[in-house]
Amino acid sequence: MSSNARPLIVLAGRIHRDGQALLAQEAEVVVAEDLGEAAVIGLAREAQGLLLRARPRCSPSLLAACPRLRVVGRHGAGLDIVDIPAATRFGVAVVHAPGANAQSVAEHALMLMLMSARHAVQVDRWTRDGDWRARDDALNQELAGKTLGIVGLGNVGRRVARFAGALGMRVLGYDKYLSDDELRRRGAEPAASLEALLPQVDVLTCHTPLTEETRAMINPRTLGLLKRGAILINTSRGPVHDERAVFEALATGQLGAAGLDVFEEEPSPVDNPIFGLPNVVVSPHVAGGTAQASRAISMQVAGEMLPVLRGERPEVLVNPDVWPRLGQR
Repeated sequence: MSSNARPLIVLAGRIHRDGQALLAQEAEVVVAEDLGEAAVIGLAREAQGLLLRARPRCSPSLLAACPRLRVVGRHGAGLDIVDIPAATRFGVAVVHAPGANAQSVAEHALMLMLMSARHAVQVDRWTRDGDWRARDDALNQELAGKTLGIVGLGNVGRRVARFAGALGMRVLGYDKYLSDDELRRRGAEPAASLEALLPQVDVLTCHTPLTEETRAMINPRTLGLLKRGAILINTSRGPVHDERAVFEALATGQLGAAGLDVFEEEPSPVDNPIFGLPNVVVSPHVAGGTAQASRAISMQVAGEMLPVLRGERPEVLVNPDVWPRLGQR
């Protein structure tokens, strides 16, 4: 790539400095501070690369307004903000960073699990108020001997299975894309379906992408299949669970506790009724947000974008159908 023909890459939000430096070795890099679609388009009309964090959505209108784009990178594993069929129609490669933050998300899920089982938020409040009732209260539970159900045994789910096994939990798993033998290799006894999994578990944790199939997968019907008092953990995407149904299950005791890193609307309104419940641990979609994961994601996605700009096929190409056309441009 010659120095006088350096491509332009627009970053929709700041990334780790090492990832930005890697991109800057071969491209001109501009950071969009205003992440509205119009503002990003204003910077990216002549860009060959666009790296997205949480917004804007990679929509047909954005793609149409940026005709020189060759590659869109997603800073992370999830692709729900990218219209992949549209990108393919416009001849734009889509790359991302699967697995780069898996350890961080898995550790966060384990933290939420432990905090939920020990009602850590309520105990913390009591203790700060000089109320030591938690010493005599039987609300705390050990996870050892309990059954964990994992929906999605990908990069994150398999790590959670390993953590849970080390705690002495029985681990069941459901993933329609994996064989029973593969589920066992990843540390989980296979369940034939979500409906077969739910009645058996004391803790349910979700590690699935957001698709039309997984949207509102956790709903009044499926919550009703859980044991009364079960714990729900979600570090995947907010719309995977029906938030109103989760609130009602927590308020009535059908769910004993929940640990939620994701919400249907983000940022979630401060008057979200879930925030008023004592049996909920919440965080602002930061499960994958550690220093180590931030660097790993930025380096991986940068390393996938640059080959496309050189005319080389990347290792992780989400829409391979685009390559016969794009590779000749």
